Amino acid sequence: MKIRPNRVKQKLAAGEKVYVISGLNDADSIDQFGPVGFDGVWLEGEHGPVDFADIGDLTRACDLWDMTSIMRVNQNEQAIIYRALDRGVQGVVVPHVNTREEAENVVAGGKFAPVGQRGLFGSRQSYGVADYLQAANDHTFLMVLIEDIVAIENLDEILEVDHIDVFFVAPSDLAASMGLIGQVDHADVGRTIDEALARIQERGRVAGTLTNNENVAKYAAAGVQFLFTSTTSWLSAGAKEFVSRASLS
Repeated sequence: MKIRPNRVKQKLAAGEKVYVISGLNDADSIDQFGPVGFDGVWLEGEHGPVDFADIGDLTRACDLWDMTSIMRVNQNEQAIIYRALDRGVQGVVVPHVNTREEAENVVAGGKFAPVGQRGLFGSRQSYGVADYLQAANDHTFLMVLIEDIVAIENLDEILEVDHIDVFFVAPSDLAASMGLIGQVDHADVGRTIDEALARIQERGRVAGTLTNNENVAKYAAAGVQFLFTSTTSWLSAGAKEFVSRASLS
Protein backbone atom coordinates (compact mmCIF):
# COMPACT_ATOMS: atom_id res chain seq x y z
CA MET A 1 0.00 0.00 0.00
CA LYS A 2 1.20 3.51 -0.80
CA ILE A 3 0.73 6.60 1.31
CA ARG A 4 -2.48 8.51 0.60
CA PRO A 5 -1.78 11.41 -1.76
CA ASN A 6 -2.14 14.89 -0.34
CA ARG A 7 -4.60 16.57 -2.70
CA VAL A 8 -3.92 20.13 -1.53
CA LYS A 9 -0.16 19.72 -1.73
CA GLN A 10 -0.33 18.15 -5.20
CA LYS A 11 -2.61 20.82 -6.65
CA LEU A 12 -0.52 23.67 -5.25
CA ALA A 13 2.63 22.13 -6.69
CA ALA A 14 0.89 22.02 -10.07
CA GLY A 15 0.12 25.74 -9.84
CA GLU A 16 -3.59 25.22 -9.24
CA LYS A 17 -5.93 26.87 -6.77
CA VAL A 18 -7.21 24.94 -3.76
CA TYR A 19 -10.41 25.43 -1.81
CA VAL A 20 -10.43 24.69 1.91
CA ILE A 21 -13.37 24.91 4.34
CA SER A 22 -13.58 25.29 8.12
CA GLY A 23 -16.53 24.83 10.44
CA LEU A 24 -16.99 21.09 9.90
CA ASN A 25 -16.21 19.81 13.37
CA ASP A 26 -17.63 16.30 13.27
CA ALA A 27 -17.15 13.35 10.94
CA ASP A 28 -20.76 13.28 9.72
CA SER A 29 -20.61 16.93 8.63
CA ILE A 30 -17.38 16.29 6.72
CA ASP A 31 -18.92 13.22 5.08
CA GLN A 32 -22.03 15.20 4.11
CA PHE A 33 -19.91 18.00 2.64
CA GLY A 34 -17.69 15.61 0.68
CA PRO A 35 -19.62 15.65 -2.62
CA VAL A 36 -19.23 19.46 -2.92
CA GLY A 37 -15.71 18.93 -4.24
CA PHE A 38 -13.54 21.07 -1.96
CA ASP A 39 -9.88 20.12 -1.69
CA GLY A 40 -9.40 20.24 2.06
CA VAL A 41 -10.94 20.60 5.48
CA TRP A 42 -9.48 22.96 8.10
CA LEU A 43 -9.82 21.33 11.52
CA GLU A 44 -9.85 24.07 14.13
CA GLY A 45 -7.66 23.18 17.09
CA GLU A 46 -6.71 26.69 18.16
CA HIS A 47 -10.02 28.50 18.50
CA GLY A 48 -12.39 25.56 17.96
CA PRO A 49 -13.32 22.25 19.57
CA VAL A 50 -11.03 19.86 17.70
CA ASP A 51 -8.72 17.93 19.99
CA PHE A 52 -6.28 15.07 19.49
CA ALA A 53 -8.87 12.43 20.40
CA ASP A 54 -11.12 13.70 17.60
CA ILE A 55 -8.55 13.56 14.82
CA GLY A 56 -8.89 9.87 13.93
CA ASP A 57 -12.56 10.01 12.97
CA LEU A 58 -12.33 13.47 11.40
CA THR A 59 -9.45 12.49 9.15
CA ARG A 60 -11.07 9.20 8.19
CA ALA A 61 -14.07 11.20 6.94
CA CYS A 62 -11.74 13.45 4.93
CA ASP A 63 -10.00 10.41 3.46
CA LEU A 64 -13.32 9.03 2.19
CA TRP A 65 -13.69 12.04 -0.11
CA ASP A 66 -10.02 12.61 -0.92
CA MET A 67 -10.07 15.89 1.00
CA THR A 68 -6.83 16.88 2.69
CA SER A 69 -7.16 17.11 6.47
CA ILE A 70 -5.41 20.22 7.80
CA MET A 71 -5.36 21.05 11.51
CA ARG A 72 -4.61 24.42 13.02
CA VAL A 73 -2.73 23.76 16.23
CA ASN A 74 -2.63 26.26 19.07
CA GLN A 75 1.14 26.61 19.55
CA ASN A 76 4.35 26.52 17.56
CA GLU A 77 5.62 23.53 19.55
CA GLN A 78 7.28 20.67 17.73
CA ALA A 79 5.62 17.99 19.88
CA ILE A 80 2.17 19.47 19.24
CA ILE A 81 2.82 19.67 15.50
CA TYR A 82 3.95 16.09 15.12
CA ARG A 83 1.33 14.72 17.51
CA ALA A 84 -1.36 16.12 15.21
CA LEU A 85 0.38 14.42 12.28
CA ASP A 86 0.78 11.18 14.23
CA ARG A 87 -2.97 11.18 14.91
CA GLY A 88 -3.67 11.31 11.17
CA VAL A 89 -3.89 14.82 9.75
CA GLN A 90 -2.18 15.38 6.42
CA GLY A 91 -1.26 18.96 7.16
CA VAL A 92 -0.70 21.43 9.98
CA VAL A 93 -1.32 25.18 10.26
CA VAL A 94 0.76 27.05 12.83
CA PRO A 95 -0.36 30.46 14.16
CA HIS A 96 1.67 33.62 14.83
CA VAL A 97 4.85 32.76 12.96
CA ASN A 98 6.75 36.02 13.22
CA THR A 99 10.39 35.21 12.51
CA ARG A 100 12.54 32.99 10.36
CA GLU A 101 13.47 30.96 13.43
CA GLU A 102 9.82 30.34 14.24
CA ALA A 103 9.17 29.22 10.67
CA GLU A 104 12.14 26.86 10.89
CA ASN A 105 10.66 25.38 14.06
CA VAL A 106 7.49 24.49 12.14
CA VAL A 107 9.54 22.54 9.62
CA ALA A 108 11.55 20.87 12.38
CA GLY A 109 8.36 19.58 14.00
CA GLY A 110 6.58 18.66 10.80
CA LYS A 111 9.24 16.78 8.86
CA PHE A 112 11.24 13.65 9.60
CA ALA A 113 15.04 13.65 9.43
CA PRO A 114 17.04 14.61 7.52
CA VAL A 115 14.76 17.59 6.82
CA GLY A 116 13.40 18.06 10.34
CA GLN A 117 13.24 16.55 13.80
CA ARG A 118 9.80 14.95 13.86
CA GLY A 119 9.69 12.10 16.35
CA LEU A 120 10.12 8.72 14.66
CA PHE A 121 6.65 7.25 14.98
CA GLY A 122 4.05 6.09 12.52
CA SER A 123 0.60 7.58 12.21
CA ARG A 124 -2.88 6.65 11.12
CA GLN A 125 -1.72 7.59 7.63
CA SER A 126 1.16 5.10 7.92
CA TYR A 127 -0.88 1.90 8.25
CA GLY A 128 0.31 -0.59 5.64
CA VAL A 129 2.79 1.88 4.13
CA ALA A 130 6.19 0.20 4.26
CA ASP A 131 8.17 3.33 3.35
CA TYR A 132 6.14 5.77 5.43
CA LEU A 133 9.11 7.47 7.12
CA GLN A 134 10.59 8.21 3.70
CA ALA A 135 7.33 9.11 1.94
CA ALA A 136 5.75 11.22 4.69
CA ASN A 137 7.97 14.25 4.13
CA ASP A 138 6.82 14.49 0.51
CA HIS A 139 3.14 14.28 1.47
CA THR A 140 2.99 16.40 4.63
CA PHE A 141 1.54 19.89 4.18
CA LEU A 142 2.82 22.76 6.32
CA MET A 143 1.39 26.28 6.48
CA VAL A 144 2.37 29.26 8.60
CA LEU A 145 0.11 32.15 9.54
CA ILE A 146 1.39 35.66 8.93
CA GLU A 147 -0.92 37.45 11.33
CA ASP A 148 1.11 40.08 13.14
CA ILE A 149 2.65 43.28 11.82
CA VAL A 150 6.05 42.08 13.05
CA ALA A 151 5.70 39.10 10.70
CA ILE A 152 5.09 41.51 7.83
CA GLU A 153 8.28 43.34 8.80
CA ASN A 154 10.19 40.03 8.83
CA LEU A 155 8.43 38.55 5.82
CA ASP A 156 11.43 38.42 3.49
CA GLU A 157 13.39 36.32 5.99
CA ILE A 158 10.41 34.07 6.73
CA LEU A 159 9.99 33.41 3.02
CA GLU A 160 13.51 32.02 2.85
CA VAL A 161 12.47 28.93 4.85
CA ASP A 162 12.07 25.85 2.68
CA HIS A 163 9.47 23.08 3.05
CA ILE A 164 6.61 25.44 3.93
CA ASP A 165 3.81 24.99 1.42
CA VAL A 166 1.74 28.12 2.09
CA PHE A 167 2.30 31.50 3.71
CA PHE A 168 -1.16 32.56 4.86
CA VAL A 169 -1.93 36.21 5.57
CA ALA A 170 -4.58 36.32 8.30
CA PRO A 171 -6.63 39.54 8.40
CA SER A 172 -8.19 39.76 11.88
CA ASP A 173 -5.13 39.41 14.08
CA LEU A 174 -3.10 41.45 11.61
CA ALA A 175 -5.58 44.31 11.95
CA ALA A 176 -5.41 44.07 15.73
CA SER A 177 -1.59 44.13 15.68
CA MET A 178 -1.83 47.33 13.63
CA GLY A 179 -3.98 48.98 16.32
CA LEU A 180 -7.11 48.50 14.21
CA ILE A 181 -8.88 45.74 16.12
CA GLY A 182 -12.07 44.62 14.41
CA GLN A 183 -11.35 46.81 11.37
CA VAL A 184 -10.38 44.23 8.76
CA ASP A 185 -11.97 46.44 6.10
CA HIS A 186 -9.76 49.42 6.97
CA ALA A 187 -7.81 50.67 3.95
CA ASP A 188 -4.45 50.29 5.72
CA VAL A 189 -5.21 46.69 6.61
CA GLY A 190 -6.33 45.88 3.08
CA ARG A 191 -3.23 47.49 1.62
CA THR A 192 -0.96 45.58 4.00
CA ILE A 193 -2.64 42.27 3.13
CA ASP A 194 -2.47 42.88 -0.61
CA GLU A 195 1.18 43.92 -0.47
CA ALA A 196 2.11 40.88 1.62
CA LEU A 197 0.34 38.49 -0.73
CA ALA A 198 2.16 40.06 -3.68
CA ARG A 199 5.54 39.81 -1.93
CA ILE A 200 4.97 36.14 -1.19
CA GLN A 201 4.27 35.40 -4.82
CA GLU A 202 7.12 37.56 -6.08
CA ARG A 203 9.46 35.30 -4.12
CA GLY A 204 8.00 32.26 -5.86
CA ARG A 205 6.14 31.04 -2.78
CA VAL A 206 2.45 30.15 -2.40
CA ALA A 207 0.10 32.67 -0.80
CA GLY A 208 -3.12 32.04 1.06
CA THR A 209 -5.74 34.09 2.85
CA LEU A 210 -9.24 34.10 4.30
CA THR A 211 -11.93 34.69 1.68
CA ASN A 212 -15.70 34.94 1.37
CA ASN A 213 -18.18 35.07 -1.48
CA GLU A 214 -17.63 38.81 -1.87
CA ASN A 215 -13.83 38.89 -2.14
CA VAL A 216 -12.77 35.45 -3.38
CA ALA A 217 -12.75 36.54 -7.02
CA LYS A 218 -10.42 39.43 -6.16
CA TYR A 219 -7.90 37.19 -4.42
CA ALA A 220 -8.12 34.47 -7.06
CA ALA A 221 -7.41 37.07 -9.75
CA ALA A 222 -4.44 38.27 -7.70
CA GLY A 223 -2.90 34.81 -7.90
CA VAL A 224 -3.67 33.57 -4.40
CA GLN A 225 -3.73 29.77 -4.61
CA PHE A 226 -4.87 28.78 -1.11
CA LEU A 227 -8.45 30.06 -0.82
CA PHE A 228 -9.88 29.47 2.64
CA THR A 229 -13.45 30.10 3.76
CA SER A 230 -15.80 29.19 6.59
CA THR A 231 -19.27 27.73 6.81
CA THR A 232 -20.14 30.50 9.28
CA SER A 233 -20.41 33.23 6.64
CA TRP A 234 -22.52 30.98 4.42
CA LEU A 235 -24.90 30.08 7.23
CA SER A 236 -25.32 33.70 8.21
CA ALA A 237 -25.89 34.88 4.63
CA GLY A 238 -28.29 32.05 3.86
CA ALA A 239 -30.30 32.62 7.01
CA LYS A 240 -30.60 36.35 6.33
CA GLU A 241 -31.68 35.71 2.75
CA PHE A 242 -34.29 33.19 3.94
CA VAL A 243 -35.85 35.68 6.35
CA SER A 244 -35.65 38.47 3.76
CA ARG A 245 -37.46 36.39 1.13
CA ALA A 246 -40.15 35.41 3.61
CA SER A 247 -40.66 39.05 4.61
CA LEU A 248 -41.39 40.00 1.01
CA SER A 249 -44.36 37.69 0.77
